[in-house]
Amino acid sequence: QVQLAESGGGLVQPGGSLRLSCRASESTSSFADMRWVRQTPGRQREWIAALSGRGFTDYADAVRGRFTISTDNDKTTVYLQMNSLKPEDTGVYYCNAVTPGKTAYWGQGTQVTVSS
Repeated sequence: QVQLAESGGGLVQPGGSLRLSCRASESTSSFADMRWVRQTPGRQREWIAALSGRGFTDYADAVRGRFTISTDNDKTTVYLQMNSLKPEDTGVYYCNAVTPGKTAYWGQGTQVTVSS
């Protein structure tokens, strides 16, 4: 059973930065995709950043140019560097891993609050 554990959320002022971490119980290269998905108040979950097993990245328009998804050299942790944060970025951020067989795993989520 794959386990994902997010950390790094918190309270930050508008314009600030946070780095989220998602530690996986197995190598991230074993997944077809790893994604960060967020649940913002009053809205459905939306994916915001994706990292393929081959290292390709993609971003939702709302965060492109501000957020960066990456993995460490050991390929056990996926990061989301968030810069120039806005109040509308407030929400619960989830790590999502999808295997080549399309099985999806989720972390427990970490709260990000952007407020002055």
